[in-house]
Amino acid sequence: MNKSNKPSARLEARVDPEIKARWQQAADLEGRSLTDFIITSMQESSERVIQRHQRMKLAQQDSRDFVETLIEPPEPNKQLIEAARKYQEIMGE
Repeated sequence: MNKSNKPSARLEARVDPEIKARWQQAADLEGRSLTDFIITSMQESSERVIQRHQRMKLAQQDSRDFVETLIEPPEPNKQLIEAARKYQEIMGE
């Protein structure tokens, strides 16, 4: 078990020795083990990728919702009707 008493999974990867040496150098500069450096780096990277894709997905859904609202606008509610009335009073229309 790991530090948080949760089961852990083993991950193995073969990398070019120069890449491993570069990772080790970065880990040494931060005073961390290579394993900790790789896990932390991968976690940060995966979070960025997931967030970027979620934003794109939301942006696509927002675009569809916007177009659908333009094509089939909802009936105005009381607040919108009141806001339009006040606007017309102020603007003199």
